[in-house]
Amino acid sequence: MAEFENKYVAAIDQGTTSTRCIIFDHDGAIVAVGQYEHEQIFPQKGWVEHDPIEIWDNTRRAVGAALADSDVAREDILAVGITNQRETTVVWDKNTGEPVYNAIVWQDTRTTKICDELAGEHGPERWRDTTGLLLNSYPSGPKVKWILDNVEGARERAEAGDLLFGTIDTWLIWNLTGGAEGDQGEPALHVTDVTNASRTLLMDLRTLKWDESICEAMGIPPSMLPEIRPSVGDFRAVRQRGTLAGVPISGVLGDQQAAMFGQACFRPGDAKNTYGTGLFLLLNTGTTPKWSDHGLITTVCYQVEGQKPVYALEGSISMGGSLVQWLRDNLQLIPNAAAIENMARSVPDNGGVYIVPAFSGLFAPRWRSDARGVIVGLTRFANRNHLARAVLEATAYQTREVADAMVADSGVPITNLKVDGGMVMNELLMQFQADILGTNVVRPKIIETTALGTAYAAGLAVGFWDSLEQLKEQGGIGQVWKPKMDQEEVDRLFAEWNKAVERTYNWEDGE
Repeated sequence: MAEFENKYVAAIDQGTTSTRCIIFDHDGAIVAVGQYEHEQIFPQKGWVEHDPIEIWDNTRRAVGAALADSDVAREDILAVGITNQRETTVVWDKNTGEPVYNAIVWQDTRTTKICDELAGEHGPERWRDTTGLLLNSYPSGPKVKWILDNVEGARERAEAGDLLFGTIDTWLIWNLTGGAEGDQGEPALHVTDVTNASRTLLMDLRTLKWDESICEAMGIPPSMLPEIRPSVGDFRAVRQRGTLAGVPISGVLGDQQAAMFGQACFRPGDAKNTYGTGLFLLLNTGTTPKWSDHGLITTVCYQVEGQKPVYALEGSISMGGSLVQWLRDNLQLIPNAAAIENMARSVPDNGGVYIVPAFSGLFAPRWRSDARGVIVGLTRFANRNHLARAVLEATAYQTREVADAMVADSGVPITNLKVDGGMVMNELLMQFQADILGTNVVRPKIIETTALGTAYAAGLAVGFWDSLEQLKEQGGIGQVWKPKMDQEEVDRLFAEWNKAVERTYNWEDGE
């Protein structure tokens, strides 16, 4: 459309390992990218942290780099969307802008004991009917409680109204709209969207409001909590200095919900799997939340301002691409992530080796916080190429487990699995995924669907795109993998995988 020629939407994609700014044109094509990695901090076994100040600094650098790379003027950016790693938790002083502690990352397991105490005789399903989530170390709420209980003076400052809590979207919006200094005399905006709020264990899924009784049980003062807003709507303009000054923030989605938006999964029954740091399979269930009987969680998929929220079932797996990183960085068995495919292709099969990456316990659908990672089936025959193949296969097996649970809950077979994320460029993995699932695996033309999704949301809010229907027409299929493996072989491999997973149980008992 001529009116949108040379006009663009920016997406800030704040992920677990890096922060990116991607600029999209009206066709949804990528115009420019700026990206910076941040440090992964591991203070103790099971603890994972990020520096919120580093993330904020990298956000500004990424935006500047994308604009410089594209020669796009700020005035030609009509809106900016934000998508983020979801449960990662920041608590900061609203007067100084200083975090009271590092961000506690979604993979962190230090709150397991807190969760056990909160669960008591009710068990991990204590607040599931209200929040859609299990009471475990994954959501944000127990992380906030840990900070208030363990950082000196934090609880007193929180009760005095001086501390704010937010997931990473909230932290970035607060800084983008003025931070401690405010914006033209107004205080900075302390908000989140419904998708991120639904990952805290503090929001009622039906009312989309904070649940006072849960906040009280966790000892979290209501004054710390951000205002909850629809995903597609008004989040104010960026503060009046910096590279995006004056550009409206009009779309905010947690990363997996953003990927659903980017894949145009707007109809009940639409599903996608993201192969990122973790693995996340989501199924759109429409405007009524559905509760799982097979280990999945219920979450908000998105909400357009003035409309009912749309819900999803989700299976979350903590180790996907991060298992490849572990093979590269901790074991130093591969020189870079891309090398894993050629190594895995150099052997005809896994040589009987299975890797179960329960580094932070097992997430969906098993939810075993007592589990820890194992490598099984080792013989003198096994070499590093078999380990490389076992890493890729673990990704496909974990996805199969979640897909089976999703079909059992919904009663709807998954005939096409839409996929996105960095690992989908690995064609060996995609073919093995199709084989193990017994269904087609479909990769879109644009695989940066997380950033694209939040760009879609932001652009939709300001009229850059007209409707969800128009967005459905935007995408296109890049490649399709169809199952080829004999069913008897699939059954044998999956049975051995299940045997390997059971070896991870009860490792943490008694600690």
